[in-house]
Amino acid sequence: MSNDKTFAAPAHIDAIAPYQAGKPIDELAREFGLDPAGIVKLASNENPLGMPASARAAIAAAAEALARYPDPNGFDLKSALSKRYGVPMDWITLGNGSNDILEIAALALLSPGTSAVYAQHAFVVYKLATQARGARHIMVPARDYGHDLDAMFAAIADDTRLLFIANPNNPTGTFIGGPQLQAFLERVRDAHGDRVTVVLDEAYNEYLDPELRFDSTGLVRQFPNLIVSRTFSKAYGLAGLRVGFALSQPRLTDLLNRVRQPFNVNTLAQAAAIAALGDAAYLEQAYAGNKAGKAQLCAAFDELGLQYVPSYGNFVLVRVGDAPRINLELLKRGVIVRPVAGDGLPEWLRVTIGLPSENTRFIEALGQILSAGK
Repeated sequence: MSNDKTFAAPAHIDAIAPYQAGKPIDELAREFGLDPAGIVKLASNENPLGMPASARAAIAAAAEALARYPDPNGFDLKSALSKRYGVPMDWITLGNGSNDILEIAALALLSPGTSAVYAQHAFVVYKLATQARGARHIMVPARDYGHDLDAMFAAIADDTRLLFIANPNNPTGTFIGGPQLQAFLERVRDAHGDRVTVVLDEAYNEYLDPELRFDSTGLVRQFPNLIVSRTFSKAYGLAGLRVGFALSQPRLTDLLNRVRQPFNVNTLAQAAAIAALGDAAYLEQAYAGNKAGKAQLCAAFDELGLQYVPSYGNFVLVRVGDAPRINLELLKRGVIVRPVAGDGLPEWLRVTIGLPSENTRFIEALGQILSAGK
């Protein structure tokens, strides 16, 4: 009989590398003895405008109910989303951020003996959620830092149950147009029926230029095997509250809600999301500021002779060469960006688009570091 009393975990859990979030401002301040007020954080794709005033007011009003559990079904928020997207309420699943939606989809549809398909350089949670269920990974090599839909279709196996598409993609910022996506979904349906569920992760959708936006809700109506995931963490400025949602037909929504944790979206998050959803002026300000900031960063990268991936999100992926050294030098100067070596991009940094002054601070620091390294 074995006397081994060590902690035992399933091999697929033991093999997981924990998610590495962007470095918090307070942590950097402690590490380098910096004033937190002087630190610029451009690492986590947060909205630099801060929370909408409308959401702040909604939170203040909702705070009186915090002794009670939140509405487990999120009736008011689902009602607002139903009106916005023109779908029945039973087509909506609420999540603790859209990250929760991705995990819920994996929990509902994956198990040992199944597989999930996702692209190289795509959002790391696709890999983590697959691994946590003991399912098999099928990572498809990227094309031009984005999704190669033909290769992803060819990679679908008999045991495949989920296929993840990030659009725009994080961390590379690439985008797939509506007609191309529709054609891909038709190929999957024609070849595999509803056996393979496609998760279309649209966390950065609101940053798209108007001429690029397409009706992904219409795709949900057309394809029973499609889940569209959205979040309030980016353009709506509610990252700290963790609220997202999914749109899918009732059969999939029912499965997602069977494994969704009760009370997974708190009272304040629900109230703030309803207010933010109706705040068109704030959303337009976020879009316009992001577009201007993107142009500011890309112009600077052109001037510095740096390669970057044209981005459709609120960040830009830039190739700097010795990324670990340059990232460290930026941190010493109080500027936080995101290394992406873990995404298979060891020479690159992902830079969130900030306020004009924050972008300038980063550009000046980067220029100094590159000049000193010559």
